[in-house]
Amino acid sequence: MTMPLTTTSLAEWLQRRLGAARLRLLAEMFRFGVVGGVGFLVDSAVLLGMLALGFGPYGGRVVSYVVAASTTFALNRAWTFRHQPKSATPLRQWALFLLLNLIGFACNYGAYAALIASVPLVARYPVLGVAAGSLAGMTGNFLLSRRYVFGATASGHGTAARAKAASPPVH
Repeated sequence: MTMPLTTTSLAEWLQRRLGAARLRLLAEMFRFGVVGGVGFLVDSAVLLGMLALGFGPYGGRVVSYVVAASTTFALNRAWTFRHQPKSATPLRQWALFLLLNLIGFACNYGAYAALIASVPLVARYPVLGVAAGSLAGMTGNFLLSRRYVFGATASGHGTAARAKAASPPVH
């Protein structure tokens, strides 16, 4: 006789298989990806709006990126990394988020601009370039945000306690 699969039983099974720290990391990555999807929609909608207002594809993208990054900051702070201590003010965290995500922005915008300039289909449909750029910047943004904006380093607790908490138990 098999028991029906429930959210609780799945979570318990995953925790036994992966350990609490790895499961928490996967959950954060999943939520970060969902938030990134929302950011992509915001980025695309604002870009299309800026194009309709007469902005070019490059200047319009700068505006759309800042709006999307601000949206993802708020959602990541409230949902993805909600369990992290909030020792910094939201304005300070937002500024740090934007500053550190300039690395992701360079990957994001670089992929977008390269595709716009070299692939006629992407030049015709710039949202395809937004999608490629979003994927290019997501990994770096996750790692930097997790560690320096929302993580133990950002809250002043250092990395030693975090590393110990992330280590699997020794049996």
